Amino acid sequence: MPHQHLDVFHGLPVCELAEDDDDPPAPLLADSGRPCDLPADQVAWRVGGAPYEEEGDAFGEALERLLRHVDPALVKALVVGWWGPGWEGTRSDVVVSALVAAADRLTALEAVFVGDIVSEESEISWIEHGDLTPLLTAYPGLRRLEVRGGSGLRLDPVEHHALTALRFESGGLPSGVVRGVGASTLPALRHLEMWLGVSHYSGDSGPGDWAGVLSGAGLPALRHLGLQNSERQDEVAAAVATAPVVARLESLSLSMGTLSDAGAEALLSGQPLTHLRELDLGPHYVSEAMVERLRAALPGVRVLGEPEPENRYHPGYRYVQISE
Repeated sequence: MPHQHLDVFHGLPVCELAEDDDDPPAPLLADSGRPCDLPADQVAWRVGGAPYEEEGDAFGEALERLLRHVDPALVKALVVGWWGPGWEGTRSDVVVSALVAAADRLTALEAVFVGDIVSEESEISWIEHGDLTPLLTAYPGLRRLEVRGGSGLRLDPVEHHALTALRFESGGLPSGVVRGVGASTLPALRHLEMWLGVSHYSGDSGPGDWAGVLSGAGLPALRHLGLQNSERQDEVAAAVATAPVVARLESLSLSMGTLSDAGAEALLSGQPLTHLRELDLGPHYVSEAMVERLRAALPGVRVLGEPEPENRYHPGYRYVQISE
């Protein structure tokens, strides 16, 4: 879970309006608080309520304030911050509803990050979501969607012809979301990243749920696949080893999870991976000897990742990088 808010998104510096009573409020660079002197269409706008704000529509009010002072037709990217306390049941439905209502004004919107919430504000498992499907339906021109948090998250199968990047940062990604992506038709999607997480935090997907994504049927342009941060990473590797989608990939990430020699052996025994430019495994629990076998078998592939140090108090214990 990050400790700092995004300062770059969609290749653009993140800016936000100053929290003061000036009219109009000054745009500031989100990473430093220095003036943001760039044109409105050359930045990603961060919008959200004050952390720990529990009353009112924190996100809706912040969005309307932004759209009053910045020409909505120039906004290319939005970084959504605090929308209310998850522990009080406030879900990202409020974000989706507000953005759907503003779709006729945000006519140039290309990218949205939902949940730029850091650990000092909320643990990743406390970020409460709802159904994100209407967001994709309302913005057929959206090219990038990134989401942090998985609790309550829903995504139904969709057909979307512009989306090129889809990322889920989660300590537990619900199986319904995984199946929804796998059943979707996303002909332009090149980058798909899913942090599968652990069952304790809603990460309940298994091989049957991954099958749609791994078939690649609705993902003809996919070039990067990340199935990461899983407590079942060896099973993920075994499924990937025979997956049709792998043949069209340029890079594959199985990082951040509990990958061991068993998963690495499955990769070696499966379909050829020599066409990849990059295979990211780490942090992982693969032995040095097995990593050397992988590198020898994949001489033209960058094999990334360092082994996770063994817990001296619990030998053999493996854990994912992001859970609670």
